[in-house]
Amino acid sequence: MTALQEERTTDDLRALAERAGRELEDATALEILQWAAKTFGDRFCVTSSMEDAVVAHLASRALPGVDVVFLDTGYHFPETIGTRDAVEAVMDVNVITLTPRRTVAEQDAEYGPRLHERDPDLCCALRKVKPLEEGLKGYQAWATGLRRDESETRANTPVVGWDEKRGKVKISPIAKWSQEDVQTYVTEHGVLTNPLLTDGYASVGCAPCTRRVLEGEDARAGRWAGRSKTECGLHG
Repeated sequence: MTALQEERTTDDLRALAERAGRELEDATALEILQWAAKTFGDRFCVTSSMEDAVVAHLASRALPGVDVVFLDTGYHFPETIGTRDAVEAVMDVNVITLTPRRTVAEQDAEYGPRLHERDPDLCCALRKVKPLEEGLKGYQAWATGLRRDESETRANTPVVGWDEKRGKVKISPIAKWSQEDVQTYVTEHGVLTNPLLTDGYASVGCAPCTRRVLEGEDARAGRWAGRSKTECGLHG
């Protein structure tokens, strides 16, 4: 960590994010991550839902040993935990698993069983948003796998933007990619993907709140199906 990285204020980081968002709009995903690695060093991390390891793989090329933060909500499919373990075993990354303060059993005791059915926003806040907020405290910037083509709510995702809620630079290096671009990268580099992606799931979240998608549906249609909810709160 350099002295410059230590001295950056929130205003410095915000200005840096806004400038980089403009300047890097036409850069490749790897170039964006190389900029992040050079700019933030070990104050930069990747977050991954372990739907696939594309961004983690890209980041490892820019910053070998990069921290990859994974949220273990206690509700994941076994395939998702298996993907995390495989990524940790075979890639040049440092996987950091975050867990909520309450186990599922403790949450059930306090809020009642199946909170995810009765109040999914609160469940996501307890099991995703708060743990990530705490887990990102040591970083100045974090990378996500958000893509503009995934849903209308993500259509304007900047490649580099400002995360006002957390006071950090938020990097979405594959924002401009299509699903075809993702698959091409996976094939060319032999990147690990969640087995559920070949079993009808287009987006993988917590097991109780995720279903297979139907033909013609967008990739996020299987998340919180039948509800107006489309995001867990991590990204807005």
